[in-house]
Amino acid sequence: MANEHICPCTAACPLQRAMHAIGGRWKMSILCSLSHDGATRYNDLKRKMNGISNTMLAKSLKELEEDGLVKRTEYMEVPIRVEYEVTDSVRSLIPILTELAVWGSSLDQK
Repeated sequence: MANEHICPCTAACPLQRAMHAIGGRWKMSILCSLSHDGATRYNDLKRKMNGISNTMLAKSLKELEEDGLVKRTEYMEVPIRVEYEVTDSVRSLIPILTELAVWGSSLDQK
């Protein structure tokens, strides 16, 4: 089809990869909370995420961990204590997200 628009982004597009890693309903809220509060236990994080289910929080944290954005630390105590925190990768992303937030605010003014 000659008239079909083909996006220059391919499956290997770095921008699409980044948006997949941080996109979704809850991932940005989780990253913002963890970057602001530091290492946080699961139940404390759940209380901050108003409306998220246990299933969705667990799934989102697992995906963020697999993408290298969240570090999960398990302490061998009784009961076992687990904490989540952002990685250096997310810390380097914060200035970019701050600029994106400024840009998003400018859309509200139009």
